[in-house]
Amino acid sequence: MPIQHAVLALLANGPSYGYSLKAAFETAVGPQWGSLNIGHLYQILDRLSRDELVTSHRVAQSVKPDRVVYEITEAGRAELTSWLAAPTPRTAGFRDDFFLKVMAAARGGDPDAVRDVITGQRGYLLRELRNLETLRHRPDVDRIAGLLVAAATQHVNADLAFLDLAEEELFSDNGAGLKELTEPVVSRTPHSGHAAS
Repeated sequence: MPIQHAVLALLANGPSYGYSLKAAFETAVGPQWGSLNIGHLYQILDRLSRDELVTSHRVAQSVKPDRVVYEITEAGRAELTSWLAAPTPRTAGFRDDFFLKVMAAARGGDPDAVRDVITGQRGYLLRELRNLETLRHRPDVDRIAGLLVAAATQHVNADLAFLDLAEEELFSDNGAGLKELTEPVVSRTPHSGHAAS
């Protein structure tokens, strides 16, 4: 799980506690990622403790409740090293909700419906690009967070290229590609080679 490993990476720099880790994570990944829920972070820390990847101890505070400080173990460092060395496969494969919309609209055979789906998505993606460009120029976005914004920008540009490809494939030759998709699929049974009696 990537967030678990990100927490290990933050702890590799030295012991820390929940709210400090939350702030460090949010600073490290920048605003594009979004905030880290503190309850979720404590669940991750509990799991890391249970798996003996981190240890914890309480530090008394004069006014506030005791602070729980976490520290990475040797097993945690080994897990982090292993995770960093392994390639990262796509978590969802190549499944995509928008692709299903294009498929559904195209199979329906209404060219206007297909154009509406593509046009609506294009507008959304162009707004995303503007938002990413705004984020990229924020002074609180450091180099690593800037890389996340750059990756997100490239993903959006790839999605826009897919829209161009979908229009080309479905509407070229006077919409022959779209018409082809609306023809009924005929079930074929394998020919047994026996003559009918």
